[in-house]
This record gives sequence, structure tokens and C-alpha cells, in this order.
Amino acid sequence: MTTLRRLIARTARSVTSMRTRASLSASSFHANGDRASAVEEANASLDETFGLGGVRVGGGGDDAAPTGRLTHVDERSGAASMVNVGSKPSTSREATASARVWLGAEAFALVRENRMKKGDVLATARIAGIMGAKKTHDLIPLCHAIAIDAVKVDLTLNESERAVDIVAVASCTGKTGVEMEALTAAAVSGLTIYDMCKAVSKDIVIGDVRLEAKVGGKSGNWSRREIE
Repeated sequence: MTTLRRLIARTARSVTSMRTRASLSASSFHANGDRASAVEEANASLDETFGLGGVRVGGGGDDAAPTGRLTHVDERSGAASMVNVGSKPSTSREATASARVWLGAEAFALVRENRMKKGDVLATARIAGIMGAKKTHDLIPLCHAIAIDAVKVDLTLNESERAVDIVAVASCTGKTGVEMEALTAAAVSGLTIYDMCKAVSKDIVIGDVRLEAKVGGKSGNWSRREIE
């Protein structure tokens, strides 16, 4: 939990720095009318704040081979845009995402014993995750509506952490990836657990929502490498 708090604090500082730089970039844009310059300033802010180098604004399709550029920002105008995937072939794709919900001793015991007043927490969260995956395009502004082939959500009680571990797997045959659907499934499952347990504890923490692996698409297969 200490590591999680440090990560949250670091992210908050990074976001504050990004907002400051974004404000300066916007001022420069309005003063000079130079859209390309504003985009380049945004790229510089990303590089300086996160030290990633490879994360850039502009580029091609959702899951194109890494080009070092963000794909949902128009390079010429600097405006958010939906990627055109009309010319891409439909291929088989799969994505796995995970999340963890730290409950605390009392709430964890009630979930484990299925004694929460709202009912079966794990079963409800599983269905909520599946429903969330199917609504992803309604929740994420620039996400395509895709025909999902399957969504599976597994929830496991983690005794040592007094937490629920969530793993969501989504698959489709389409022109763009299914990562956002898997991530949404994991996140919505976590939110549902929180909702069903919040009467018992306000100290519940939802965290570690992340992509674990993807299969298919132009960028090929990817699996998270443990860096901890």
C-alpha cells in the first residue's frame, strides 16, 4: 500500500506539471495561431514530464506498430480525433487486463462469507464487468464500437492482501484492438465491488488497473514485463 501511495503521489505531481505545460502551450497557440507548434510543445511536455521519449502526439491507427506518437490527436490541428480504421482488415484479437480491490479486514470477511447485505459481491461484480465491456464505446469518447466475441471476468479472493484480484479477458474479430474493453471490464468490476461494500468501509482502494497482455493486430503480441 505504501508503494501504491507513492505511485499516486508521483502521478499527481506529473499531472500538475502536465497541466501547467498544457496551459502554456494553449497560450502560445492562441497568441501565435501555430497549431503545429502547440502540438510540438505538448510532445516536449510529455517527454520532460514522463521521460518516455517514445510517447508522442499524432500518428496512425489504434494498434499500429509503435511509431512513438499518440494516435488520437490530429497532428495538424492538435484536436482530439477518432482514428479511421475503415481500410484495416478484420483479424482475431484478444486482451487481458487486471485490477485489485483492497477491502480491509471487515469487508473482506463479509465478502468471503457471502454475508454482504447487497448480496453476492463476486457474482454481481463479474456480471457488471461483462456489461461494462459491452458499453466501452459509450464511456470512452474516441473508442470504436466493436463486435465483441467474448468477455470473461475472474475474481479471486486474496487472503494475504485482504483484497479481490480481478482478471478480465476480452476477444473480438475486428479492425481495432479490444484492450479498452478488457480494461473497462476490470475497472467496472472493481467499482461494483466498492459499491457493494461501501456501507461497511470507506477505506476501500481500487488500484493496479492495467493491461497484462494483448494478442493480434498490426503491432503484434505483447505481454507485461515485471519491473518490480
